Amino acid sequence: MPGLIGKKIGMTSVFSAEGKNIPCTVLEVGPCVVTQIKTEETDGYNAVQIAYEDKTEKHATKAELGHFKKANTAPKRKVIELKGFVKDWKVGDVIGVDYFNDDTWLDVSGISKGKGFQGVVKRHGFRGVGDQTHGQHNRNRAPGSLGASSYPSRVFKGMKMAGRTGGKKVKVLNLKVIKVIPENNILILKGSVPGPKGSYLIIEK
Repeated sequence: MPGLIGKKIGMTSVFSAEGKNIPCTVLEVGPCVVTQIKTEETDGYNAVQIAYEDKTEKHATKAELGHFKKANTAPKRKVIELKGFVKDWKVGDVIGVDYFNDDTWLDVSGISKGKGFQGVVKRHGFRGVGDQTHGQHNRNRAPGSLGASSYPSRVFKGMKMAGRTGGKKVKVLNLKVIKVIPENNILILKGSVPGPKGSYLIIEK
């Protein structure tokens, strides 16, 4: 599925023609540079490698400098490969946010916000005991029983317990494009996308 790399700027809201207030996410998408074309003959598969956001040469390795020099572009921070581009791109081509059109539907994937070590109420939505009668003292947010005692004498894998929450790759499907602003590389989508402000996102058709 072809797409581009972007960055989350923040959230806002717009009014529809019917006067409804629609929550939206503002993304900075592109410009992305085509840095490599992978083919069946040379790499065993067909894909287009694109890169986004410049970084200084002192923060790039010599291998990266040579790789980006072939595309006649500055070193980039984010590089991904995507399959399924209909157009035949060439190394060095620049793809902007105008690759997307208004009133289309896109998929956005990114790394969700990390929330650290959390209990079962926040992590899995447990209700808790909810009542301090009958000797339930300070047990309102406890996970409860984890399993039997003598057999199997262990906790089964996959039990919903406390642990680190967030910080995983999340993909949100079918977000409607509200507006495309090519001169500012801005894309406005209906709804929310994963990750904090400033995080990298992959926007796919």
